[in-house]
Amino acid sequence: MSTEPRCVIAIDAGTTGVRSRAIFPGVSTVIASYQEFTQHYPEPGCVEHDAVEIWEAVKATLLDVVGRVGHAAVAAIGITNQRETVVAWNRTTGEPYGTAIVWQDRRTAARCDQLAADGMLPLVREVTGLVLDPYFSGSKIEWLLANRDIPVDPDLAVGTIDSWLLWNLTGGEVHATDPSNASRTLLFDIRTLQWSSELCDLFGVPASALPTVMPSSGRFGVTNARCGAPADIPISGIAGDQQAALFGQACVEPGMAKNTYGTGSFVLLNVGPTCPPPTDGMLTTVAWTLADGTVAYALEGAIFVTGAAVQWLRDGLGVITDAAEVGPLAESVTDSGGVYLVPAFTGLGSPHWDPYARGTIVGITRGSTKAHLARAVVEAMAYQTRDAVDAMCTAGGVQVRDLRVDGGASAMDSMLQMQADQLGVSVRRPTDQETTALGAAFLAGLAEGVWPSLEAVGAEWSQDAVFEPNPDRLLADLGHAGWQRAVERSRDWVAH
Repeated sequence: MSTEPRCVIAIDAGTTGVRSRAIFPGVSTVIASYQEFTQHYPEPGCVEHDAVEIWEAVKATLLDVVGRVGHAAVAAIGITNQRETVVAWNRTTGEPYGTAIVWQDRRTAARCDQLAADGMLPLVREVTGLVLDPYFSGSKIEWLLANRDIPVDPDLAVGTIDSWLLWNLTGGEVHATDPSNASRTLLFDIRTLQWSSELCDLFGVPASALPTVMPSSGRFGVTNARCGAPADIPISGIAGDQQAALFGQACVEPGMAKNTYGTGSFVLLNVGPTCPPPTDGMLTTVAWTLADGTVAYALEGAIFVTGAAVQWLRDGLGVITDAAEVGPLAESVTDSGGVYLVPAFTGLGSPHWDPYARGTIVGITRGSTKAHLARAVVEAMAYQTRDAVDAMCTAGGVQVRDLRVDGGASAMDSMLQMQADQLGVSVRRPTDQETTALGAAFLAGLAEGVWPSLEAVGAEWSQDAVFEPNPDRLLADLGHAGWQRAVERSRDWVAH
């Protein structure tokens, strides 16, 4: 019997590149491989990917990692992916019908506006937990079928990137997805956990082309030698990137929440096994389902600009020359001197959903300096997260226990202390910040017994630092009240 340590390989298929990473239980060893792929912008507002290029990147990075750890050491594969991006392909030839339409693509905005004007929004909100927006997959699939002369026949397969990769890994034997990805398509009933025939009809999407929906943690199939990757490895976990990060942060109980501070931020709150009613400003999504039938729902807040505001200070204003300078510059003053910056550069996301808001700076005096502006940018990260979390707690009827954080800006201790003070709960930064890959690995490993229980998954999470809130909330609340006044001045700015 082999005494080699067993690992799970996470395939993290992001928006700009693919990373395959081996994760060993109880061991911090990192064995990973990364490959970028091309971004295509055929027209303003249009973003596309070559699905074959993504598959080739997955195959290359997977082969690299398997070669380094040894085939026998791999217990399972988990997949996590950019959500909402869609691809259509032929089941017989394996060839895609053109490029994949990426989640960032806005070409179907007018169609979504028309559906809203036709009174379809209440139905969409009730069934899917989402809003009518080109961000989601339904109108993208409708566009593909209408504009690429794709034959609607038994050979047609349509899916998100996870299902495309699964189909290829299994040599074309399995066309499936999980509820976390299905719940981002505008076609999935998040209460019955089945494709909605009513919404499929609304978008003209044949249900026969859609993938089978299987538990996020459970065996989907095994790798097939025909795909060019090592054969007979179970593929046993799939989740969209943000839900995978929630699982990777071990937020497995109601009231546990995570925030990823990236270019924007995604806040997810586990609200447990009961789907909450639709709430203005929040998205409701399936977090994951387990092989035993356990379902977890999440409320999601999408914040459009956090790290992007730091990039603006660097590239737009020249206030800093490197993003790493913003933390020390912000810390060089004790407060923002009354300056507030609302980074509504592309409108406001959760909980406001105001596309007509624009970036606003208020409170400037002759004594305001670039340090005050930098601090206002950092404070805006904490304020926006508080707005999202407050709305989530009200909508979900649960109180956030603590906030687990990852992403580039989570390296700033001062910002995380501000965040703890604003929320009034502990803010925890993990040792391993590759939480998306961890979540995919945990889901797959849970299904294959690498981790025997959710408790064992939770035990894998380790803390790098914790930031405790100041018990006196007065200053935090006064700062937030000023922020809310600034937000009101940014709203509905563009004429429409």
